[in-house]
This record gives sequence, C-alpha cells and structure tokens, in this order.
Amino acid sequence: MISRFRIAIPALLLLAAAASAADDIKPEAILDKYIEVTGGRAAYEKIKTEIATGTLEITTFGLSGTLTVYQAAPDKAYTDIEFPAPVGKAEEGSNGQVAWAINGQQGPRIKEGDERAGALRRDALNADLHWRDFYKKAELAGAEDVGGKPCYKVVLTPNEGAAETRYYDKGSNLLVKVIVPIATPEGATTVEIALSDYRDEGGILTPHTVAQKLPGMDMVVKIESVKHNAEIPPGRFDLPAEIKALTDKKTDEKKPEKK
Repeated sequence: MISRFRIAIPALLLLAAAASAADDIKPEAILDKYIEVTGGRAAYEKIKTEIATGTLEITTFGLSGTLTVYQAAPDKAYTDIEFPAPVGKAEEGSNGQVAWAINGQQGPRIKEGDERAGALRRDALNADLHWRDFYKKAELAGAEDVGGKPCYKVVLTPNEGAAETRYYDKGSNLLVKVIVPIATPEGATTVEIALSDYRDEGGILTPHTVAQKLPGMDMVVKIESVKHNAEIPPGRFDLPAEIKALTDKKTDEKKPEKK
C-alpha cells in the first residue's frame, strides 16, 4: 500500500511550484496590465484633454475646498484649489517645461530639480500609458498586503529623482497605493497615496478617492466628475504673470554682462 504521506509530498511540491509560477511575473507586465484592465491602450490614446472636478479636504486641519484639474496632451496641466477665507486660492501647473506653484503661504515660485521632474511626470496626460518615457527601471520587490489584499510591490526609478513604490492588487491589477518621495521648499519628504473607488469614466476606470498622508498632514481628494476631450478655456496653460516675471528674471540673470 502506498503511503498517503508519500503522495502528499509531490502534491504539495506541485502546488508550491504552481504558486511560484503564478507570481513569476515581470514588473513591466504588471504596469502594462494596469492599462489593459482600466480601459486599454486604444481608449487612453483617444484622450487629448481632461477636466476633473471634486473636493480636497485637509482632514488634519478640518479644511475643505473645491478642486479643478485641467490637462492637455502631452504635458500641460493646471490645478485650481479654492479654500474659504482666509486661506483662499492655491494654484499650480506646468507647460511642459516650467512647473510652478502659487499659494498664500509661499507666494509664486518655480519648481526646480527633483521637484520639477516629479511635477512634470504627474502632470503628463496619460502618464501611465507612457511610463517608459519617465522611468528608467521597474523592479518587482515581492508582495505585500494593502487593506487585507495581496498586492504586487513594484519599485519604479524615474529618469530624474528618487524611486517610488507602487502596489497593484493581485486580483484586479488595479493600483491601490503609491509611496512617493517628494522634494519641497522645506526639504525632502515622502507622501503615501491610497487610491480607491474606481469608476468608469468614458471607458477608463478612474479612482475617485485619493487619500494622501504627509508628515503632519492628511488630505483626501474626492473626484466628482471627469470629462475627456472637453474644451479647455483659452490661455489656461499660459504662465501666470507672477510666474512669467520669475522666468524672465532667471533668463536675465543668465545673460552675460555687457562690457
């Protein structure tokens, strides 16, 4: 009689091998599959402009405002955040070359170095579709649970700046969490971003809740509407006068002195 134990051992080895094979996936395949499960390359390529509206709540301070984000292919963006007085308005954007921000605390400023590079990556329309243009290396760093669900852990090294870590749900392949090192005027820090409530917007599955954790501050963005290929107001991506003055000043400073 053949021992059940001796039968079980090969069976367990086969199960282990199957599990190993299931996880033997390239990080590039995970990133490309995200495009597939959220709508497909053809659907993304049809999008030339996007306008998203919603709310932004800084839960740490009990502060809530409205949010409007405009984007146009390939790399133009403008974000307008309106808080009640006395906080007021905050703006940021990029025209593909200059990344900038204006708010009541810091005034107008031009983003430089890693902060600029990160802003240009985030502001590019359909950046996930063209991830190879922005990142020089993708690595699978194992698996980790996020919200009780097993996720692929993918580390992306950008062409410029520090690596970020993304977590893709193994079941759905949706992106559910991102850890991003960011550069700010106060120094380098890290933001943890949780993405949820994916809904179909014109054929593209889009997260409608984006929770962000920074040192000493938590924020939640709730998207209410997303319009693809909507008409962008003329001049929306032009540099504001305050930013244009700063760029002109930089240009003048780089000019050689006349003898």
